[in-house]
Amino acid sequence: MSFRITGLPAEEFAPLFTMSAEELAAHGAVRVVADARPIYPCRVSLTDAAPGDELLLVHHEHHRVASPYRASHAVYVRAGEIRFDAVDHVPEQLRSRTLSVRAFDARGMLVGADLTEGTELEGLIERLLAHPRASYLHVHYAKPGCYAALVERETAAAAESSPSARK
Repeated sequence: MSFRITGLPAEEFAPLFTMSAEELAAHGAVRVVADARPIYPCRVSLTDAAPGDELLLVHHEHHRVASPYRASHAVYVRAGEIRFDAVDHVPEQLRSRTLSVRAFDARGMLVGADLTEGTELEGLIERLLAHPRASYLHVHYAKPGCYAALVERETAAAAESSPSARK
């Protein structure tokens, strides 16, 4: 089964990079400088920041659904990044971590979940997307619990749709 992994849309965060520390605080965000790897994962490009890179740590609602599973958490984003969007390819950022993967139905209700090492992610994606009610998956970093990426089935219709139209 083909799948598509996407990072967060860069345009959601672009205006934040010009804000002062006070303005960022009003948006639940702070400016940070990476001092070690791999604890600064950019959720737009799905790459790890290098020491010295500037990022924003932002409170982000990653599961905007009208269900009890509506969710938000802190995420790191880097300025000028391009949204990761790839079919049947797992980025190194996910490969190198222990992950929690959650399957949701079209109404945003949880229908399955499991833990995996990033090196085994494809097998878990296939198993969770095989659930008859699963519409999409959310990948989280297992230790801190924060959101990492979206996974959807890759279909002919999905391949033709705009990335910004996805969940």
